[in-house]
Amino acid sequence: MRTILITGPGGAGRTTVAAATAVAAARAGTRTLLLGADRADTLGAALGTPTGPAPVTVAPGLTAWRPDATAGFRTDLTAFQDRAASVLDLLGAARLDAEEVTPLPGAEELTLLRALRDASLSDAHDLLVVDLPPTAQALALLALPGELRRYLRRLLPSERQAARALRPVLGRLAGVPMPAEWLYETAARWEVELGAVEAVLADPATVVRLVAEPGPAGADAVRTAVLALAVRGLRPDLLVASRVLPEAAADGWLAGPVAQQRKVLDEWRAGHDVRPVAHLGQDPRGPEDLTALAVPGPGDTTSAVDWPVTDALADEGVLVWHLPLPGAIRDELDLIRRGDELVLTVGPFRRIVALPSALRRCTVAGASLREGELRIRFAPDPALWPGGR
Repeated sequence: MRTILITGPGGAGRTTVAAATAVAAARAGTRTLLLGADRADTLGAALGTPTGPAPVTVAPGLTAWRPDATAGFRTDLTAFQDRAASVLDLLGAARLDAEEVTPLPGAEELTLLRALRDASLSDAHDLLVVDLPPTAQALALLALPGELRRYLRRLLPSERQAARALRPVLGRLAGVPMPAEWLYETAARWEVELGAVEAVLADPATVVRLVAEPGPAGADAVRTAVLALAVRGLRPDLLVASRVLPEAAADGWLAGPVAQQRKVLDEWRAGHDVRPVAHLGQDPRGPEDLTALAVPGPGDTTSAVDWPVTDALADEGVLVWHLPLPGAIRDELDLIRRGDELVLTVGPFRRIVALPSALRRCTVAGASLREGELRIRFAPDPALWPGGR
């Protein structure tokens, strides 16, 4: 299944573009699922058809679904309390009834990730269009599966399960219950579920598409989003410029806004595949208005970016790891080698990256930032490198 993840700054029209993309794909004969996560039914407002926890058919070949974070959170919490009953009783904790549970912050994001995983495993659709939250939340959402998997592996490493036979004995010696088997089983299940979500996000058939209104605020938002995606080894497949005013409106009081949009569009075209979407003069409502927007279809683009390692051993005695980071500033860049991982900080964005296998047998020999690309030099460690180089 091909997946299009659509995001952009708040108020830029990302939900409208997501809905229009899904409508266009369905009209072209592609079985399409449109997935959203907003508590308010912004998708339904754009489609002209209410959406909710039950998938609804909007048009032939188009289904819309907005899963309920509250219901999912209640179900998960109830199941957790049932399995942790002995521990809760030991602590004297009072159980929560399902009726008094309200979702915690982040429940919408987790619900959306689970729905994305379920949709990708289904063969009922050929295209999944996801209306992500605004850019900042969307970028955190894309990082969440990998971060949670890393935390699980540190807190509950799978090798500890080999000592499960000792836990009852240790529990009696310590006088308190040791972690129950269900805890490790739950961690293993989460590992599988998070791995499935991460596989969808890393799939070459999954692309991230940015939506922004050409203007000063939109230009700033795009620069930030592009850098944040680059830290995660991604780039937008397309940049959809929303609400573009017609050149015919360049006379009169709209001359200033038209000139401003034209300037930003020219800047964007220098580095992105820009697709302008015209301003209809009204808020689009229903399939006919969405079709009139003429948004770009799925295409065969990709968001994956290679981080290649080049061999400069013969000339310089090093291997060079190339990390494209468009918009990065040298003074806001920080690198820390920790074991077989690299802690990469670029401005407000931070990521822990596993080193390629060849670089794990090397030491960091320096780094430079040139023309939007970070180049990290690694020198072979004689104690670890084949042949004792």
